Amino acid sequence: MTQAASMWHRTHTLGELNKSHAGQDVILTGWINRHRDHGQFIFLDLRDRYGITQAVVDPEKAPAAYEIARSLRAEFVVAIKGKVNLRPEGMINKNMVTGEVDILVSDIRILNKCDVLPFTVHDESEASETLRLKYRYLDLRRPTLKSNMISRSKFVREMRRALDDRGFMDIETPFLYKSTPEGAREFLVPSRIHTGHFYALPQSPQLFKQVLMISGFDRYYQIVKCFRDEDLRADRQPEFTQVDIEMSFVDEALVTNTLEAVTKQTVTKFYDGNVKLPEKFPRHTYAQVMEDYGVDKPDMRFDLKLKNITDLAAQTKFTIFKDAVGSGGIVNCIVVPGASEKFSRKDLDELSELAKQHGGKGLAWIKKAAGAGVASWSGPIAKFFTDENCAAIEERANIKPNDLILFGAGDYDSTKAMLGAVRNNLGAKLKLYDPKELCFLWVTEFPLLEKDKESNRWLARHHPFTSPRPDDLHLMKSDPGKVRASAYDLVLNGYEIAGGSIRIHDPDVQKLLFETIGLTEQEAQSKFGFLLDALKFGAPPHGGMAFGVDRMVMCLTGAEAIRDVIAFPKTQKGTCLMTGAPSLVSNNQLKDLHVKVDGVIEGAEHL
Repeated sequence: MTQAASMWHRTHTLGELNKSHAGQDVILTGWINRHRDHGQFIFLDLRDRYGITQAVVDPEKAPAAYEIARSLRAEFVVAIKGKVNLRPEGMINKNMVTGEVDILVSDIRILNKCDVLPFTVHDESEASETLRLKYRYLDLRRPTLKSNMISRSKFVREMRRALDDRGFMDIETPFLYKSTPEGAREFLVPSRIHTGHFYALPQSPQLFKQVLMISGFDRYYQIVKCFRDEDLRADRQPEFTQVDIEMSFVDEALVTNTLEAVTKQTVTKFYDGNVKLPEKFPRHTYAQVMEDYGVDKPDMRFDLKLKNITDLAAQTKFTIFKDAVGSGGIVNCIVVPGASEKFSRKDLDELSELAKQHGGKGLAWIKKAAGAGVASWSGPIAKFFTDENCAAIEERANIKPNDLILFGAGDYDSTKAMLGAVRNNLGAKLKLYDPKELCFLWVTEFPLLEKDKESNRWLARHHPFTSPRPDDLHLMKSDPGKVRASAYDLVLNGYEIAGGSIRIHDPDVQKLLFETIGLTEQEAQSKFGFLLDALKFGAPPHGGMAFGVDRMVMCLTGAEAIRDVIAFPKTQKGTCLMTGAPSLVSNNQLKDLHVKVDGVIEGAEHL
């Protein structure tokens, strides 16, 4: 019935009316955010993505509209006609952009009704994430989610503008791609035409953007979906969006300086200039951040550094320390200033469990009191230290009275990882930083290769097209583990928001790297033949980077997970609760694709 009537076209959005519009006749459309019947008048708060405007229905001036208004409920879709009215001085709502005015309604149309809601939309009242994801179209009406989507759109717009300003071209690359099973697991798409053959959805446009550089398009970007069939967590999704970027005739300094400028322009515009960024983002090597923070994406908003006391720990009587050092491991500690009384035994046990979750065997701890020597140390392991041990460790780690000292011991990787996780937990628990602060950091000089523990073969740490640093190239055959990559990550508040590298453009160097990771010439040609062929036809020096849009917007908006900045995200099990994906398909569809599913899948026969 409502669709049969001619449409009223809105004259204004619900976020633009102010005192300058007083006396104007307007048509407004939107959802009923709130409905308040005060007896003499009915007040309607109308909402769209632009804002909220209050409308007032007077039964004496608009009796027909009043009768319709009485039937309205939250989330009904309506159109109203009326006149803009200035509110009296004492009734101005300074918390609303439109708070200087309201609309005296002359007519109302109900465009659509709303069933009973599974959760309220006009506020942030509690609703389970499962329920919110099932009714995502309602969740997106809520203030925080709506604001996040608007912020995401603004970020993408400003990023495009910053890249366009610097001569980058927006070029699309294919989604149906050749399978190159290196790194994360791929999503495969069966071909109907080519029996038994499969496309893969790209983990990134890496090979295509390199080919674009060889094709002469020296500055490329693309805002693109990427796909990885991997286990999920709060800041991962099976499909994610990145700003993919590549440049020709560059070295590492030119790429990072250019994209730092792009980042600063984008973020400054995102905050409408209300943000303070350093003139230059700080730079640390991978070795530096691992030594000081235990992770390659440290949160630099607070200054708790890991202290290396391996040599001093070896002189104690504590067996765990001595065994770790004796087997080639390390002993590190974190000194938490003035925190000895802030942590109960229960708190410390929880930190120890956190350490175990990140690969460690647990934490040892000491609380430092006034005085000197072991008499000023309290904790389960204090008895294993002498006065000399205590003095040496206190001097090395700059320990003061009332400090809490947390120790980790074991192999390098697990010890650093667990203390890095503990450090992050302490930063949040003790409120050691301003959550609104933005702290960018470049991390450089990553290892080019890493040893696979199962196969004992070298693997590319990033991807097999990352260039070795020129001054390390001579180590490729003699000591591959010491070769540093021309790779770089941009970190924001403890998250890797972008990563990239200078690529290999010399066919001989590419061949050498493939040999080092045990890829035969035949395997390389089978997987990457078109790129290897292209490198022979005048490939320029090139490199680039990719920004994770979801993760970066999460950081900039203060969201807790990337699901909160993606319109239609998957759960941590990779399902879409709103649509029911992934779903069964009919036997006829499978037959067309020449795909056979083992066993009987309940429900498939009904499709």
